[in-house]
Amino acid sequence: MADLVVTAVGPVRLVELNRPEQLNAMSEELHTGLTSVWDEVAADPEARVIVLTGRGRAFSAGGNFDIMTRVQRDADFRERNVDEARRIITGMVRCPLPVISAVNGPAVGLGCSLALLSDLVLIADSAYLADPHVQVGLVAGDGGALVLPLLVGLTRAKELLFLGERVSAEDAVRTGVANRVVPKDKLMDEAMDLAGRLAALPARALRETKRAVNLHLEQAMATVLEPALLAERDTMHDPDHIAAVEKIIASRGRR
Repeated sequence: MADLVVTAVGPVRLVELNRPEQLNAMSEELHTGLTSVWDEVAADPEARVIVLTGRGRAFSAGGNFDIMTRVQRDADFRERNVDEARRIITGMVRCPLPVISAVNGPAVGLGCSLALLSDLVLIADSAYLADPHVQVGLVAGDGGALVLPLLVGLTRAKELLFLGERVSAEDAVRTGVANRVVPKDKLMDEAMDLAGRLAALPARALRETKRAVNLHLEQAMATVLEPALLAERDTMHDPDHIAAVEKIIASRGRR
């Protein structure tokens, strides 16, 4: 079974992160798949809207500690990982189709960035978002530093990125990170209903409006994205990050 599954539902393309037993944490296949899926779906002449979600009880737990360990030691793999992160971000921002995230459970690290980079966010009442890059010794380069200040302002963005604390569904809506809270058992129904409403709109007007609004993100990408990604790359083999990952792996082994 593929780690990333795309299903056609009329004019809607349902994109599902499909590692439910691992809480949809990244695998090499999933990370690579997220670099190209936006262009692939946009090239489908019948597609009008994308709904992004995670199978199982999580949206995405973000990083995979096996990958983190390899990134620490393998410079070529580290460069590839950063290049893929760059392509995921630019792919989402420049995807002409509107992207709705249906955040069905925890959205952490890159999972949080995927939600933040979406055009509209519906979040289950039991779900939360968090960006704990700094807590594990990494720069929050793959999305958080780029988009959070535009959504919540500089001061609040710094608090969320520095401390990496969980943002509840209600707080996500209150601070402008999500559009609405939905009971978990109604989440996909509401997401698909919203997607249907968007799909019924004049396609060119919708796409060009997204492009126009995202020029704000394009400006941020032109100045913030590359320094942030390169700073994250440099912390991927920093002693503080290596020690933090080793500590987490050891604590899990003792359970």
